Amino acid sequence: MRRVMIVGCPGAGKSMAARRLAEITGLPVIHLDRHYWLPGWVRPDPQAWRARVEELASQPRWIMDGNYGSTFAPRLSAADTLLHLDFSTFVCASRVLRRTLGGLGGRRGGELGDGCLERLDWPFFRFVLDYRRTHRNRDLEAMSGFAGNLLRFESPRQLESFLAALAARG
Repeated sequence: MRRVMIVGCPGAGKSMAARRLAEITGLPVIHLDRHYWLPGWVRPDPQAWRARVEELASQPRWIMDGNYGSTFAPRLSAADTLLHLDFSTFVCASRVLRRTLGGLGGRRGGELGDGCLERLDWPFFRFVLDYRRTHRNRDLEAMSGFAGNLLRFESPRQLESFLAALAARG
């Protein structure tokens, strides 16, 4: 496990899983949200974004969390392990609400770029509510050709068990 990609609906806990896995493995964490969003929640140029992800994915060791479907291919081709947090809409939506309301005006533990403070974003919340219906199949299709170790977790409890077992192995 040298290059780990963590994907799933917003609110599934990708960043938390990345931090926990980093504590266990010593691998560096790359939060894609931090690299994607420019100050004031401005989206980057698509070509510049893809080049940045390719640069990040070329590093020898990492844990990279975030979906960003347009950059699945370069990350999947570089990763040796893929964690798919395939949690229910209820779990993800409730976590997004809790995270948003509890962190308004903050930087979400350093996961966000400079000038991007936590905010209420109804279109984003709608995306979370619609993810399983509108984006999950696209993501599953992209993952279907992954040649490395694919680990799918359907509940936070499954993920926690995996991380605890990994930590116990030392």
